[in-house]
Amino acid sequence: MRRFIYKLATFFIPALLMAYFIDLYLSDSFKKTDMAFGEYEVWNDIYAGDINADIAIFGSSRAWLHFNPKLFESRLNKSAYNFGLDGHNFWLQYLRYKEYFKYNKHPETIIYSIDVFSLRKRNDLYNKKQFLPYMLWNYDIYKFTRSYDGFSTADYFVPLLRYFGNVRVKDIKNLLFTDKNENYRYRGFKGMDLKWSSDAKSNDSKLIVDVDSTSLRLFKSFVEELQNENINIILVYSPEYIGGQNIFKNRKDMIGIFKQMAKEFDVPFIDYSNSAISADKNLFYNNLHLTKVGADIFTNNIIDYLKDHKSIKIKNSEMANNNKDNIHSKRSFPITD
Repeated sequence: MRRFIYKLATFFIPALLMAYFIDLYLSDSFKKTDMAFGEYEVWNDIYAGDINADIAIFGSSRAWLHFNPKLFESRLNKSAYNFGLDGHNFWLQYLRYKEYFKYNKHPETIIYSIDVFSLRKRNDLYNKKQFLPYMLWNYDIYKFTRSYDGFSTADYFVPLLRYFGNVRVKDIKNLLFTDKNENYRYRGFKGMDLKWSSDAKSNDSKLIVDVDSTSLRLFKSFVEELQNENINIILVYSPEYIGGQNIFKNRKDMIGIFKQMAKEFDVPFIDYSNSAISADKNLFYNNLHLTKVGADIFTNNIIDYLKDHKSIKIKNSEMANNNKDNIHSKRSFPITD
């Protein structure tokens, strides 16, 4: 029996070690590709531990497409980073927040971009390839992604296993033959130069968005954590085309949850639902997302709000008056609190 166990060990231990080092090589190589639509860039920056943002923006695609860090930097002299996570709700946005806080200096201010879907929890692990290079033996990724239809338990703990079935031939070709010279995003942000592509659905097909009670409790804990660390938090419902707002039957109820939460925790809540930006179809490429021009106009509005309400301390106010990058600052839009 001992001899049999010894033979097994002499076979499996070298095989496991070889799988581990191949895993390291593959993971490091995939991190340098654009296979996950720019998400690798954000995860890489998080785990590198040198983001050092004064202002951190969290949310979904309506965060990473709407808040331009370059404008925060140039007008406020504050470093900013956009952690918007495409296609996911607060449950996984919180995972990104935890990993960011684990490896980086904590910010002075967090802007959380809420939307109708923030407290929903989807079943599928959308764009799950983004986790492949980082998930081996990472307990937090395991804890927050295991409840989705995506990976088996063994995928988190056995080297190489998660790559089988999740990486296609074209991904390998991309890995071998694509020379990635420039980033897809700038500090997490991506502006879209796209034309309008969709109109609101008819009133006969209104959607009801469910609230995940666990996500709601987690969000409240998140706000409490920030307040305990004396980090400012600002809740923002960014512009959403007015013509498409009626497709969500319980939209006002969802926004009401965050308004009540803002009141409960005494934090700012800025709602752009009825703003002039939301009424201007030319600033959107679909009902939920602004174009790059729209994002710059909106970001400048947020910066004006922060300055007017003294929500953050500005290191050098003269920069706001001498900003060459602020090409849309003259176009002012009112907001509705």
